[in-house]
Amino acid sequence: MEFSGIALVTGGAGFMGSHLVEYLFEKGARVRASSRRNRSPEFFRKLGVEFIEADLTRPETLPALFEGEVDRVFHLGAICNFSTPYQKLYPTNVQGVSQITRLALEAKVKRFIHVSSTSVYGYYTGKPFAEDDQRLPRDSYGRSKRDGENVVFERMKEGLPATILRPCAVYGARCNDGAGKAFSRPSSIAAIPGNGRQRLSNIRAEDVAAAAEFLSHCDDTIGQAYNIAEKTYPTIEEALTLAAEVFGTRKPTLHLPIPLLLAVAYLSGKVSGWRGKIPDLEYDALKYLDRDYIVETGKLDATGFTLMYPDFAASIRQLGESFRA
Repeated sequence: MEFSGIALVTGGAGFMGSHLVEYLFEKGARVRASSRRNRSPEFFRKLGVEFIEADLTRPETLPALFEGEVDRVFHLGAICNFSTPYQKLYPTNVQGVSQITRLALEAKVKRFIHVSSTSVYGYYTGKPFAEDDQRLPRDSYGRSKRDGENVVFERMKEGLPATILRPCAVYGARCNDGAGKAFSRPSSIAAIPGNGRQRLSNIRAEDVAAAAEFLSHCDDTIGQAYNIAEKTYPTIEEALTLAAEVFGTRKPTLHLPIPLLLAVAYLSGKVSGWRGKIPDLEYDALKYLDRDYIVETGKLDATGFTLMYPDFAASIRQLGESFRA
Protein backbone atom coordinates (compact mmCIF):
# COMPACT_ATOMS: atom_id res chain seq x y z
CA MET A 1 0.00 0.00 0.00
CA GLU A 2 1.23 3.45 -0.94
CA PHE A 3 -0.15 6.75 0.35
CA SER A 4 -0.47 10.24 -1.10
CA GLY A 5 -2.76 11.83 1.48
CA ILE A 6 -2.25 13.18 4.97
CA ALA A 7 -0.72 11.05 7.72
CA LEU A 8 -2.40 12.00 11.00
CA VAL A 9 -0.35 11.47 14.17
CA THR A 10 -2.29 11.81 17.42
CA GLY A 11 -0.13 12.52 20.46
CA GLY A 12 2.28 14.19 18.06
CA ALA A 13 3.69 16.53 20.71
CA GLY A 14 4.55 13.64 23.02
CA PHE A 15 7.66 11.51 23.30
CA MET A 16 6.96 8.72 20.81
CA GLY A 17 4.64 10.88 18.73
CA SER A 18 7.31 13.49 18.08
CA HIS A 19 9.71 10.80 16.87
CA LEU A 20 7.06 9.45 14.51
CA VAL A 21 6.31 12.94 13.18
CA GLU A 22 10.03 13.41 12.45
CA TYR A 23 10.30 10.01 10.78
CA LEU A 24 7.25 10.48 8.57
CA PHE A 25 8.45 13.94 7.55
CA GLU A 26 11.85 12.54 6.61
CA LYS A 27 10.08 9.88 4.51
CA GLY A 28 8.33 12.63 2.57
CA ALA A 29 4.84 12.16 4.01
CA ARG A 30 2.30 14.96 4.39
CA VAL A 31 2.08 15.02 8.18
CA ARG A 32 -0.62 16.45 10.42
CA ALA A 33 0.23 16.30 14.12
CA SER A 34 -2.27 16.60 16.93
CA SER A 35 -2.16 16.82 20.72
CA ARG A 36 -4.08 18.39 23.59
CA ARG A 37 -1.63 21.26 23.53
CA ASN A 38 1.36 22.17 21.45
CA ARG A 39 4.28 21.94 23.87
CA SER A 40 6.79 22.18 21.03
CA PRO A 41 5.66 24.86 18.55
CA GLU A 42 9.21 25.46 17.34
CA PHE A 43 9.63 21.71 16.67
CA PHE A 44 6.68 21.68 14.26
CA ARG A 45 7.53 25.05 12.69
CA LYS A 46 11.06 23.86 11.93
CA LEU A 47 9.73 20.77 10.18
CA GLY A 48 6.94 22.65 8.46
CA VAL A 49 4.43 20.17 9.87
CA GLU A 50 0.78 21.11 10.34
CA PHE A 51 -0.38 21.03 13.96
CA ILE A 52 -4.00 20.95 15.14
CA GLU A 53 -4.81 21.17 18.83
CA ALA A 54 -7.40 18.54 19.79
CA ASP A 55 -8.33 16.67 22.95
CA LEU A 56 -9.36 13.01 22.91
CA THR A 57 -11.61 13.68 25.91
CA ARG A 58 -13.45 16.46 24.03
CA PRO A 59 -15.10 14.81 20.99
CA GLU A 60 -16.10 18.14 19.45
CA THR A 61 -12.40 18.95 18.83
CA LEU A 62 -11.68 15.78 16.83
CA PRO A 63 -13.53 16.05 13.46
CA ALA A 64 -11.16 18.81 12.30
CA LEU A 65 -8.34 16.26 12.35
CA PHE A 66 -9.91 14.42 9.42
CA GLU A 67 -10.53 17.39 7.16
CA GLY A 68 -8.91 16.96 3.76
CA GLU A 69 -7.52 13.70 2.44
CA VAL A 70 -6.39 11.76 5.51
CA ASP A 71 -5.45 8.25 4.44
CA ARG A 72 -3.35 7.07 7.41
CA VAL A 73 -3.82 7.46 11.15
CA PHE A 74 -1.11 6.70 13.69
CA HIS A 75 -2.78 6.77 17.09
CA LEU A 76 -0.29 7.47 19.87
CA GLY A 77 -2.40 9.88 21.91
CA ALA A 78 -2.46 8.41 25.43
CA ILE A 79 -1.46 8.91 29.04
CA CYS A 80 1.66 6.77 29.42
CA ASN A 81 2.75 6.22 33.00
CA PHE A 82 2.21 3.82 35.88
CA SER A 83 1.14 6.44 38.40
CA THR A 84 -2.18 7.68 37.00
CA PRO A 85 -5.25 5.78 38.31
CA TYR A 86 -7.52 3.95 35.87
CA GLN A 87 -10.44 6.34 36.24
CA LYS A 88 -8.22 9.15 34.97
CA LEU A 89 -6.70 7.01 32.22
CA TYR A 90 -10.04 5.77 30.89
CA PRO A 91 -11.29 8.98 29.19
CA THR A 92 -8.10 9.20 27.09
CA ASN A 93 -6.80 5.64 26.76
CA VAL A 94 -10.17 3.94 26.17
CA GLN A 95 -12.94 6.43 25.33
CA GLY A 96 -10.47 8.46 23.27
CA VAL A 97 -9.67 5.35 21.21
CA SER A 98 -13.38 4.83 20.61
CA GLN A 99 -13.79 8.40 19.37
CA ILE A 100 -10.78 8.43 17.04
CA THR A 101 -11.46 4.97 15.55
CA ARG A 102 -15.08 5.90 14.84
CA LEU A 103 -13.99 9.01 12.95
CA ALA A 104 -11.28 7.05 11.10
CA LEU A 105 -13.86 4.48 10.03
CA GLU A 106 -16.22 7.22 8.83
CA ALA A 107 -13.36 8.88 6.94
CA LYS A 108 -12.55 5.55 5.26
CA VAL A 109 -8.83 5.79 6.00
CA LYS A 110 -6.64 3.24 4.26
CA ARG A 111 -4.68 2.32 7.40
CA PHE A 112 -4.96 2.81 11.15
CA ILE A 113 -1.90 2.03 13.29
CA HIS A 114 -2.70 1.80 16.99
CA VAL A 115 0.32 2.01 19.31
CA SER A 116 -0.37 0.02 22.46
CA SER A 117 2.06 -1.55 24.97
CA THR A 118 3.38 -4.93 26.13
CA SER A 119 1.96 -3.92 29.53
CA VAL A 120 -1.24 -5.61 28.35
CA TYR A 121 0.39 -9.01 29.08
CA GLY A 122 0.93 -8.41 32.79
CA TYR A 123 3.77 -9.93 34.84
CA TYR A 124 6.37 -12.23 33.32
CA THR A 125 5.60 -15.94 33.77
CA GLY A 126 8.89 -17.45 32.60
CA LYS A 127 8.56 -17.42 28.81
CA PRO A 128 8.79 -14.53 26.33
CA PHE A 129 5.51 -12.76 25.69
CA ALA A 130 3.99 -13.60 22.29
CA GLU A 131 1.18 -11.77 20.54
CA ASP A 132 -1.34 -14.58 21.01
CA ASP A 133 -0.68 -14.89 24.75
CA GLN A 134 -3.53 -14.09 27.11
CA ARG A 135 -3.61 -10.44 28.13
CA LEU A 136 -3.64 -10.20 31.94
CA PRO A 137 -2.59 -6.66 32.83
CA ARG A 138 -1.77 -6.10 36.50
CA ASP A 139 -1.80 -2.31 36.72
CA SER A 140 -4.05 0.58 35.74
CA TYR A 141 -1.95 1.57 32.73
CA GLY A 142 -1.87 -1.98 31.34
CA ARG A 143 -5.62 -2.38 31.83
CA SER A 144 -6.30 0.89 30.02
CA LYS A 145 -4.14 -0.18 27.07
CA ARG A 146 -5.83 -3.60 26.90
CA ASP A 147 -9.26 -1.98 26.96
CA GLY A 148 -8.14 0.45 24.24
CA GLU A 149 -6.99 -2.51 22.15
CA ASN A 150 -10.39 -4.13 22.62
CA VAL A 151 -12.01 -1.05 21.10
CA VAL A 152 -9.71 -1.36 18.07
CA PHE A 153 -10.46 -5.08 17.68
CA GLU A 154 -14.18 -4.28 17.65
CA ARG A 155 -13.65 -1.57 15.02
CA MET A 156 -11.75 -4.11 12.91
CA LYS A 157 -14.97 -6.16 12.77
CA GLU A 158 -16.69 -3.04 11.41
CA GLY A 159 -14.11 -2.73 8.64
CA LEU A 160 -11.37 -0.52 10.10
CA PRO A 161 -8.06 -1.54 8.43
CA ALA A 162 -6.10 -1.45 11.68
CA THR A 163 -2.85 -2.89 12.99
CA ILE A 164 -1.75 -2.88 16.65
CA LEU A 165 1.86 -2.29 17.65
CA ARG A 166 3.00 -3.29 21.16
CA PRO A 167 6.32 -1.70 22.16
CA CYS A 168 8.04 -2.81 25.36
CA ALA A 169 9.99 -0.29 27.49
CA VAL A 170 10.57 2.61 25.08
CA TYR A 171 13.57 4.89 25.63
CA GLY A 172 15.22 7.71 23.73
CA ALA A 173 15.61 11.46 23.52
CA ARG A 174 12.73 13.46 25.02
CA CYS A 175 11.51 10.50 27.12
CA ASN A 176 9.78 11.72 30.28
CA ASP A 177 7.22 8.97 30.89
CA GLY A 178 7.27 5.21 31.34
CA ALA A 179 9.99 2.80 32.42
CA GLY A 180 12.35 3.87 29.61
CA LYS A 181 13.01 7.28 31.15
CA ALA A 182 15.52 5.65 33.53
CA PHE A 183 17.81 5.01 30.52
CA SER A 184 17.03 8.14 28.50
CA ARG A 185 18.38 11.00 30.60
CA PRO A 186 20.22 11.73 33.86
CA SER A 187 18.36 9.91 36.62
CA SER A 188 18.18 10.13 40.39
CA ILE A 189 17.90 6.34 40.75
CA ALA A 190 20.62 5.44 43.26
CA ALA A 191 19.99 1.75 43.95
CA ILE A 192 19.69 -1.44 41.93
CA PRO A 193 16.43 -3.36 42.42
CA GLY A 194 17.01 -6.83 43.85
CA ASN A 195 20.04 -8.77 42.62
CA GLY A 196 20.15 -6.75 39.38
CA ARG A 197 20.29 -9.85 37.16
CA GLN A 198 16.77 -9.45 35.81
CA ARG A 199 16.91 -9.26 31.99
CA LEU A 200 14.90 -6.62 30.16
CA SER A 201 13.44 -6.08 26.70
CA ASN A 202 13.76 -2.49 25.48
CA ILE A 203 13.19 -0.53 22.30
CA ARG A 204 14.42 2.82 20.98
CA ALA A 205 11.71 5.36 20.09
CA GLU A 206 13.04 5.77 16.55
CA ASP A 207 12.50 2.06 15.95
CA VAL A 208 8.91 2.28 17.17
CA ALA A 209 8.37 5.08 14.66
CA ALA A 210 9.99 3.12 11.83
CA ALA A 211 8.00 -0.03 12.64
CA ALA A 212 4.71 1.90 12.70
CA GLU A 213 5.44 3.44 9.29
CA PHE A 214 6.65 0.12 7.85
CA LEU A 215 3.57 -1.80 9.00
CA SER A 216 1.28 0.82 7.48
CA HIS A 217 2.44 -0.34 4.03
CA CYS A 218 1.86 -4.06 4.65
CA ASP A 219 -1.59 -5.27 3.64
CA ASP A 220 -1.23 -8.62 5.40
CA THR A 221 -0.67 -6.96 8.79
CA ILE A 222 -4.26 -5.67 8.94
CA GLY A 223 -6.08 -7.18 11.89
CA GLN A 224 -2.84 -8.25 13.58
CA ALA A 225 -0.87 -7.23 16.68
CA TYR A 226 2.94 -7.03 16.74
CA ASN A 227 5.42 -6.84 19.61
CA ILE A 228 8.51 -4.72 19.10
CA ALA A 229 11.74 -5.04 21.10
CA GLU A 230 15.46 -5.48 20.56
CA LYS A 231 17.14 -8.74 21.49
CA THR A 232 20.21 -7.91 23.59
CA TYR A 233 18.27 -8.18 26.90
CA PRO A 234 20.58 -6.26 29.27
CA THR A 235 20.24 -6.95 32.97
CA ILE A 236 18.79 -4.12 35.00
CA GLU A 237 22.17 -3.60 36.68
CA GLU A 238 23.90 -3.36 33.30
CA ALA A 239 21.28 -0.94 31.98
CA LEU A 240 21.30 1.39 35.01
CA THR A 241 25.10 1.35 35.25
CA LEU A 242 25.53 2.12 31.57
CA ALA A 243 22.96 4.94 31.69
CA ALA A 244 24.74 6.50 34.68
CA GLU A 245 28.06 6.25 32.86
CA VAL A 246 26.92 7.89 29.63
CA PHE A 247 24.83 10.62 31.30
CA GLY A 248 27.48 11.46 33.87
CA THR A 249 25.57 10.59 37.03
CA ARG A 250 26.64 8.49 39.99
CA LYS A 251 26.60 4.78 39.21
CA PRO A 252 24.24 2.81 41.43
CA THR A 253 26.13 0.17 43.41
CA LEU A 254 23.79 -0.54 46.32
CA HIS A 255 21.43 -3.49 45.87
CA LEU A 256 18.14 -3.10 47.73
CA PRO A 257 15.42 -5.75 48.17
CA ILE A 258 12.37 -5.22 45.98
CA PRO A 259 9.97 -5.01 48.98
CA LEU A 260 12.04 -2.19 50.48
CA LEU A 261 12.16 -0.34 47.16
CA LEU A 262 8.40 -0.75 46.80
CA ALA A 263 7.94 1.00 50.12
CA VAL A 264 10.28 3.80 49.05
CA ALA A 265 8.58 4.07 45.65
CA TYR A 266 5.18 4.24 47.30
CA LEU A 267 6.21 7.16 49.50
CA SER A 268 8.05 8.84 46.62
CA GLY A 269 4.93 8.51 44.49
CA LYS A 270 2.84 10.21 47.14
CA VAL A 271 5.25 13.11 47.39
CA SER A 272 5.54 13.40 43.60
CA GLY A 273 1.75 13.30 43.31
CA TRP A 274 1.40 16.25 45.68
CA ARG A 275 3.90 18.10 43.50
CA GLY A 276 2.12 17.15 40.29
CA LYS A 277 5.06 15.11 39.01
CA ILE A 278 5.77 11.52 37.99
CA PRO A 279 8.59 9.89 40.03
CA ASP A 280 11.63 8.37 38.32
CA LEU A 281 10.86 4.96 39.84
CA GLU A 282 7.12 4.29 39.84
CA TYR A 283 5.52 1.87 42.28
CA ASP A 284 3.62 -0.22 39.71
CA ALA A 285 6.57 -0.20 37.29
CA LEU A 286 8.83 -1.55 40.05
CA LYS A 287 6.60 -4.58 40.44
CA TYR A 288 7.82 -5.79 37.04
CA LEU A 289 11.48 -5.71 38.09
CA ASP A 290 11.66 -8.70 40.42
CA ARG A 291 11.92 -11.04 37.42
CA ASP A 292 12.93 -11.06 33.75
CA TYR A 293 10.79 -9.26 31.18
CA ILE A 294 11.38 -10.69 27.71
CA VAL A 295 9.27 -10.07 24.61
CA GLU A 296 9.07 -12.33 21.56
CA THR A 297 9.38 -10.47 18.23
CA GLY A 298 9.44 -13.26 15.65
CA LYS A 299 6.12 -12.15 14.19
CA LEU A 300 7.46 -8.67 13.40
CA ASP A 301 10.75 -10.12 12.13
CA ALA A 302 8.79 -12.22 9.64
CA THR A 303 7.47 -9.04 7.98
CA GLY A 304 11.03 -8.10 6.97
CA PHE A 305 11.31 -5.15 9.33
CA THR A 306 14.80 -4.51 10.79
CA LEU A 307 15.79 -2.29 13.70
CA MET A 308 17.97 0.79 13.41
CA TYR A 309 19.14 0.33 17.01
CA PRO A 310 19.36 -3.44 17.61
CA ASP A 311 22.03 -3.22 20.34
CA PHE A 312 21.02 -1.61 23.64
CA ALA A 313 24.53 -0.71 24.83
CA ALA A 314 25.57 0.89 21.53
CA SER A 315 22.26 2.75 21.39
CA ILE A 316 22.61 4.15 24.92
CA ARG A 317 26.16 5.34 24.20
CA GLN A 318 24.96 7.10 21.05
CA LEU A 319 22.11 8.65 23.05
CA GLY A 320 24.58 9.90 25.65
CA GLU A 321 26.76 11.48 22.97
CA SER A 322 23.73 13.29 21.54
CA PHE A 323 22.72 14.46 25.01
CA ARG A 324 26.15 15.91 25.73
CA ALA A 325 26.25 17.60 22.32
